[in-house]
Amino acid sequence: MAVTALSGPSRAVVSDVRPVLDGGRYPIKRVLNEPVRVEADVFTDGHDVIQCSLLYRHQHEAEFTRVTMQHLPNDVWVATFLPRELGTYQFTVEAWVSPFETWLTLLRKRVNAGQNLDVELRIGAALVRTTARTIADSQSAVVQAFAEQLERGASMSERLAAGLDERLALLMAHHDPRRFATRAAVTGRVMVERERARFSAWYEFFPRSTSATPGSHGTLRDATQFLDYVASMGFDVVYLPPVHPIGKQLRKGPNNQPNPQPNDPGSPWAIGGVEGGHKSIHPQLGTLEDFRALVGRARVLGMEVAMDLAFQCSPDHPYVKNHPEWFRKRPDGTIQYAENPPKKYQDIYPFDFECEDWRGLWAELRSVLVFWIDQGVKIFRVDNPHTKPFGFWEWLLDDVKKEHPDTIFLAEAFTRPKPLAELAKRGFSQSYNYFPWRNSKRELEKYLTELTQTQLQEFLRPNLWPNTPDILPEFLQLGGRGAFPLRAVLAATLGASYGVYGPVFELCVGQAVKPGSEEYLDSEKYQLGSWKLDAAGTLRPLMALLNRVRKDNPALHGNASLRFHPVDNDHLLAFTKHSPDLDNIILVVANLDPWRTQSGWLELPVEALGLEREEKYQVHDLLGEARYFWSGKRNFVELNPQQSPAHIFRLRRKIRTEHDFEYFV
Repeated sequence: MAVTALSGPSRAVVSDVRPVLDGGRYPIKRVLNEPVRVEADVFTDGHDVIQCSLLYRHQHEAEFTRVTMQHLPNDVWVATFLPRELGTYQFTVEAWVSPFETWLTLLRKRVNAGQNLDVELRIGAALVRTTARTIADSQSAVVQAFAEQLERGASMSERLAAGLDERLALLMAHHDPRRFATRAAVTGRVMVERERARFSAWYEFFPRSTSATPGSHGTLRDATQFLDYVASMGFDVVYLPPVHPIGKQLRKGPNNQPNPQPNDPGSPWAIGGVEGGHKSIHPQLGTLEDFRALVGRARVLGMEVAMDLAFQCSPDHPYVKNHPEWFRKRPDGTIQYAENPPKKYQDIYPFDFECEDWRGLWAELRSVLVFWIDQGVKIFRVDNPHTKPFGFWEWLLDDVKKEHPDTIFLAEAFTRPKPLAELAKRGFSQSYNYFPWRNSKRELEKYLTELTQTQLQEFLRPNLWPNTPDILPEFLQLGGRGAFPLRAVLAATLGASYGVYGPVFELCVGQAVKPGSEEYLDSEKYQLGSWKLDAAGTLRPLMALLNRVRKDNPALHGNASLRFHPVDNDHLLAFTKHSPDLDNIILVVANLDPWRTQSGWLELPVEALGLEREEKYQVHDLLGEARYFWSGKRNFVELNPQQSPAHIFRLRRKIRTEHDFEYFV
């Protein structure tokens, strides 16, 4: 009878390699030099010793790099590698039964039991000699010499010493033929991006609202001057709504009214006119040269320009005339406009991504993206990606990143949880999320824990925004001025990436167009804005301080270490973040009540933070510069929202010098 087997004599079992997303279908995410910790469950039958390796390679490498994995309890093996190039890495796990390590383990047991070792040493010599025959370089003779010593040494003690020699163990491990090795059935992938994909502070403004003359249409040159104001607050990314020509047919007036006046500017998202489409600049804003100058000035100021990528058209877009097949027709012959009943966006035509010429459409949209990359833009905020096919985004982002691996994409994915996560899987670097609507202690703890301590943290990077041009949350409408600094602190510290839509945010504008709506009254989406940036009560100093604190403290550069801590007051939220080496620990205590003073007792896991149970330590408030001395895990906090919405404490340990002088670091 013929013998068949799935894997032949391969005895090692490799299962549950992690982190692997959907069986390796999608990549997890890291940034340059961010460790990738790989674990797997690995074991074999019986008591033989197994060895295990992590294999990884960059997409441009033909061969895997091999890293020995460490054995942890319960048959878990672990190893870490550092991705040092942008792009995609592959990784897998390989394991095998090691005859030499099995022999060595039994030898030590026999020594401890006082058993006769002659036969055992001869068995070892045969194993070593077999390996020596597989070695092509000069080390073959060294290994062969160990085999001779094992078998024919002058005394039993010399033979045993050869068998237990660490040099022999290292040589045998290095030249292990890994016979009948088992490789994991899945291959994991890692998308590696630059640091700004993980840690960034965004500021959104409308260039047309930057004119020094109220009521006048701002230009890109005005916007370039406005960059100094944004840079003074320490933001990394300047996000501009669409800067393209705006259609006139069915143009919307102030507050989204359907009957505009002749001078109403329309919505920037109604892209395209007689002046051009997605590769053109609105003539009232300026020229392509002006745009490149703005990008260059931002770079000088240490910022990057993020461009809005809105794949949709006004009725006047050249695509509508030249490629009517790219749009969906209604039975009456008209083109289907965008709508989300009861909302209607008659000034916007969606593309039909399933049209007969979908390949031509997709290729043209790719050319739009590459065009703006060629103008110096490497960050894109993508408008409503969940209303376009997931397959389109996977193809587009992957294809563009092959040539431009330093591009970053933020998904405006205000949609259901699973579509939001799917977009992140398909290649988006960051994602909008439900932070604007999470206000209570329970809501914030539950949601941010889900984002940072479940599988989501492997591939979905949240970008926390307290407001956007489309979203004026009820908390900001009803919470008074105190709601704005509170939400700023929460966004800037809970998330490694966050953003604000300004200047309405730092000026604490919170009036909705009508009760129950999240639309701003007199929204800049439909009319020009004019802002008194030096108005009393502006949050500009706070925003600048928050961004400085973020940059100075590595603990705030990621999300994986986020942990919430008990406070005996539901109006007080407490959490920590720390650097991997625990040298930088940040504790945030926020008063979620924007009107009243709140106090309570906070409990910290001091030992998990590297402190002794009753050790004295200092908490340095980076918002107000006050310093307090705490000890143990339980301490008292009180916050008056009229003075500060939160404490951002840096924990400082006591250091005693050789001259008995104490200080805190």
